[in-house]
Amino acid sequence: MATTQERNQNRSRPTKSNSERRKRQAVHRKRLVALGMDEAVVALMSSKDVRDKLKRPAKVAKEFADKK
Repeated sequence: MATTQERNQNRSRPTKSNSERRKRQAVHRKRLVALGMDEAVVALMSSKDVRDKLKRPAKVAKEFADKK
């Protein structure tokens, strides 16, 4: 008979490593810079703010296209 850990696939998923998380956050920051945001402003943003901005990339691009 299988144990709970073997049956429940959600509990046996691999955990995210810190290095993968840092790489992913760096990619997100580069995407915001590519959309037109200032690199200094992006560097000061928290990771949650970066993710929130990337939910609507067209809106970010339009907002910062006007400032150029």
